Amino acid sequence: MEAILQRLHSGPSPKIGAELVASVKLSEKELDLQLVRRVQGGDKKAFELLFSKYQRRVNRLVSRFVRSDEEVEDIVQDSFIKAYRALPAFRGDSAFYTWLYRIAVNTAKNYLVSSSRRPHAISDYGSTDEDGFREDELVSHMNTPESELITREIAETVNSTMSELPDDLREAITLREIEGLSYEEIAEVMGCPIGTVRSRIFRAREAISEKIKPMLDVGEGKRW
Repeated sequence: MEAILQRLHSGPSPKIGAELVASVKLSEKELDLQLVRRVQGGDKKAFELLFSKYQRRVNRLVSRFVRSDEEVEDIVQDSFIKAYRALPAFRGDSAFYTWLYRIAVNTAKNYLVSSSRRPHAISDYGSTDEDGFREDELVSHMNTPESELITREIAETVNSTMSELPDDLREAITLREIEGLSYEEIAEVMGCPIGTVRSRIFRAREAISEKIKPMLDVGEGKRW
């Protein structure tokens, strides 16, 4: 955090008002907006709180695109610097973290384009959502050496399939299954209609499903 702040500004930071700590009844979006307003008013300490709150989440998101820890750290720092510099224009129409995610995703993608690389495979795919899509439930009951081997093979297959997806499909499925964003939030991050988000996630799941079905011995017409 110090490295970012040194690149952004110098000088003493104002204290955060006690009323911020007492505003426990506010929603996360409202709390973030309150911090943003303080940053916009010159409260540099408030930005440190935003950084502390979201640094790990942004780091995790960026690591889905870039493998090197040093590169991830650089991209995360650049993302927060861009966010800090863009905060004066932030109006609060969207949640701060979806706005920040969009900056981080674009920064990571631009980095990959400039270095002529593709995102690396994602290794911890598998989470619940409203459509009941959960890979780990299918293999959670397996505990034999043979089933553990199958589980590893499934993970490798998912990884390779994810890395081969078009950028828009991979980004949508990552934000949904890894980051747990809602369809509305993904639409904000990706700058597209919710219907487009649903379509991209469906197509990504179908592509993965086609690769996984033979390994799970899933019957015709069923989706894993």
